[in-house]
Amino acid sequence: MAKKSHTSRGRKLDRAKVAGGQKHEVRYEAKKTGRSASAVKKAVKKAGNSRKRVEKRLAG
Repeated sequence: MAKKSHTSRGRKLDRAKVAGGQKHEVRYEAKKTGRSASAVKKAVKKAGNSRKRVEKRLAG
């Protein structure tokens, strides 16, 4: 059985999302956007977990 090669695809997909239940991800996004952690959690609930949509919602 051949060993599977590792790709960066999984990591890229993971970085494209914000896990609203994980404190470190919420804290990172809050610091990055200058908003509060509760604002980030609300944005994730409203916009879904796509990082682009969450950041767009926090900016506007």
